[in-house]
Amino acid sequence: MAESWATLGIDLHLEPAGPGLRRGLTDALREAVRTGRLTPGTRLPSSRTLAADLGIARNTVAEAYADLVAEGWLTARQGSGTRVATGVPAVPSAQRGPSGAAPPRPEDRRPALDLRPGTPDLASFPRAEWLRAARRALSAAPNDALGYGDPRGRAELRTALAGYLARVRGVRTDPGHVLVCGGFAHGLRIVGSVLRERGARTVAVESYGLDVHWRLLEQEGLRTRPLPFDELGTDTRALTDEGAVLLTPSHQFPMGVPLHPDRRAAVLDWARRTGGLVLEDDYDGEFRYDRQPVGALQGLAPDHVVHLGTASKSLAPGLRLAWAALPPSLAQEAAAAKGRVDTCGVLDQLTLAEFLASGAYDRHVRAARLRYRRRRDALVDALAVRAPAVRATGIAAGLHAVLRLPPGTETCAVRAAAWQHLAVFGLSRFRHPQATTTPVDALVVGYATPPDHAWTATLEALCRALS
Repeated sequence: MAESWATLGIDLHLEPAGPGLRRGLTDALREAVRTGRLTPGTRLPSSRTLAADLGIARNTVAEAYADLVAEGWLTARQGSGTRVATGVPAVPSAQRGPSGAAPPRPEDRRPALDLRPGTPDLASFPRAEWLRAARRALSAAPNDALGYGDPRGRAELRTALAGYLARVRGVRTDPGHVLVCGGFAHGLRIVGSVLRERGARTVAVESYGLDVHWRLLEQEGLRTRPLPFDELGTDTRALTDEGAVLLTPSHQFPMGVPLHPDRRAAVLDWARRTGGLVLEDDYDGEFRYDRQPVGALQGLAPDHVVHLGTASKSLAPGLRLAWAALPPSLAQEAAAAKGRVDTCGVLDQLTLAEFLASGAYDRHVRAARLRYRRRRDALVDALAVRAPAVRATGIAAGLHAVLRLPPGTETCAVRAAAWQHLAVFGLSRFRHPQATTTPVDALVVGYATPPDHAWTATLEALCRALS
């Protein structure tokens, strides 16, 4: 039987209780860090010493340490030993929540485990391939490429994007009608300013989406009106006299359903009839798993659809590279709204152009698709065993899943996740304040966000919160 006390330079009471010694010791050490009894930077004893102190096998201690290193609670470096990680929030026992669980503090902005949607696995960014592409692009670039450029963006990138979008997403455009932007939000702001100058006052949006996009449109002087939403996706038949509509038709964010063919036809008919613009947010068009990709809406009506894409999900948001395939009638106004000179970094534009042209982008996306699909499968399998009452939906594509919960339990689930120091969003966070659609209790889980080495521990924490 394990002892309760271990000599760690100071006396520390450990109770490795539970279904097994490894699990019990892991939980006990995690709890000691959480409560502040083990402060950041504290050096833990060697696995041999702690095993002798507790009267348990050395392998049990080594495995517990490895679990906590993977979760981010501890760090292990050759010559430095095993220490409590810096930046791990500790909450005194007097501030602890139900059943002794530590409630999150508002200032804890970097959780140990992160399942918030919207970010890819940044650890898998293809650094070596990107560096090789940057070297080739810079070597081949003419001197004038480093000057004040075309506000639409570098011709090399616009040409590469026009070819890639046609091949992969069915977009019908040419380099002259592609606008390079500093991220999706930048592109949306540019289009919003053009709409306002054209006299538009209202933009229809989806009942569920990103509040940052709604605020951007409102900052441009445009009202947002949510459309109804049901099992077929956004009900575009409700469109009336709006100047534009913002949609995620290939994979609705966050609900995960493609727009029904009848609804796709309805929104294009509305655009042709009224002259309204369709703003197509194709935020994760490369990631499809269980079905064929849904072609871009723009390919059906290039004169009425602005196709907006980004490298934020396929590569990294820190690149600040996005693009808009514009209707010919809008291209000049959008370029003028962006400014008189290119405001996006030329070297990154040239590198992305080379990355696309060389095939490195396709190779990276295929590898990422396989990796994310394995994560999604692991999530679904774990929920089936550990939380069978929770149903994962919207998982045929994309980088996130919607976990449907029993009615009235969303707030409790988010709180339980926070007690595990797991960052996750409830579906209600993405609901437009004026939406009339019946609320649904769910979590929106971004399974692409954690790095590979932390995925198992993150999934384990999620299952603990849901069970």
